[in-house]
Amino acid sequence: MEEYSIPALVFGVGVTLTGVLRTLGQSGIRAYTVCDRADIATRSRWFAPPPSGDASHVRPENLAAFLNTCGVSKAVLVPCSDDWARAVAQLPSSFSDRFFTSTSPADVVETLIDKWKFAKLCDDTDVPRPRTQLMDRAASLQAAPDDLFRGAFLKPLSSGEFARRHGVKGFTVESRSEALSLLNVLDLPVMLQEYIPGPPTAHYFVEGFRDRTGTVRGLLARQRLRMFPLDLGNSSLMISVALSDVAPAAAALTRLLEHIDYRGVFSAEFKLDPRDNRFKILEVNARPWWYVEFAARCGLDVCKMSYRDALRLPVASSDTYQVGRRCMMLAIDMLAFHAMRRNPGSIRFTEWLESLRDADDALFSSRDPLPAFAHWSRLLKQRLVPAGTFSTAVPHVRVHRHSAESTPGETLVEAGPARRG
Repeated sequence: MEEYSIPALVFGVGVTLTGVLRTLGQSGIRAYTVCDRADIATRSRWFAPPPSGDASHVRPENLAAFLNTCGVSKAVLVPCSDDWARAVAQLPSSFSDRFFTSTSPADVVETLIDKWKFAKLCDDTDVPRPRTQLMDRAASLQAAPDDLFRGAFLKPLSSGEFARRHGVKGFTVESRSEALSLLNVLDLPVMLQEYIPGPPTAHYFVEGFRDRTGTVRGLLARQRLRMFPLDLGNSSLMISVALSDVAPAAAALTRLLEHIDYRGVFSAEFKLDPRDNRFKILEVNARPWWYVEFAARCGLDVCKMSYRDALRLPVASSDTYQVGRRCMMLAIDMLAFHAMRRNPGSIRFTEWLESLRDADDALFSSRDPLPAFAHWSRLLKQRLVPAGTFSTAVPHVRVHRHSAESTPGETLVEAGPARRG
């Protein structure tokens, strides 16, 4: 194993943070972690606080002050959530001789985080996307065509703060009146976006790394097989697929990244629209994602690529990966199975078990089991808050609330946009 003398400083929460720590640790890269002291990542064998001690109080807005007192002379900075990605990108240039990054400039990161800026970027690069309109005042909702509201949802421009306030990613509406009723609790501007129909298996992800020279050093594609919540949620079971299966999506993403001269790790979500058989892009995460460790298991180690690129070391291309490998989030897939059983004839217990055969668990590792045990224990103790009414001001809108395990920026059981009751 290659030895690396400069450590990494890793910022984030939950599953993504745990996966990054494991991937770096197994590559021989020492990492110091900034996260809440109750985070499951603190149970990892590769967890270590910065030399200055407990850093659970550190927040993105005081990153610069922390770097001056963290006790690390040099380090590679690895953000694992949107707010940390924004903070790292906005660091003054005076830090660049001590703290190294493989990230894009702040305006590029902001374009990918801000959903309306991202929608306009897709238009500029001719990348297919769901039909979207910006609603900056009540009059905008009144003026929008009626058919735009059917099967659509209201979503924020930036999901992090929205999730902290409301506990969901967005709200599905079926009519103009429903959308207007939500203005009692939502701050403008918001986006009204069409919902692309189709099962979980219509969702595909294209993930990889683009280095400082503008070279895409590796791509991996995976397909969602199940998700929870069932209507609009996060993957609970998926499979790696060949890039040829998603060639139009991969080409569109490459074109978009080239247009903004993107640098760093990325994960893009697409949905195959059955109405025109086109891959529509939903978002691009400018940071590691839940299943970043699974990508490394398949053969694409973007964490190591990012570390080497930050230090301006050679980055080898990864042209192949294991196709047909499955990955699950067991605790969440159990919830998906129980939800599916409410529909008669949907899936039998033996079929569900068979679908998990030979699947990796994204959170459990025999070499590092404690984060998974901590997660499972908390779910058993706390359980999910049942879906219910969001507010007496919007009596017809139901939401899937986050579990008590959740933290801003990433949730262990993400709600997704809420469906109407």
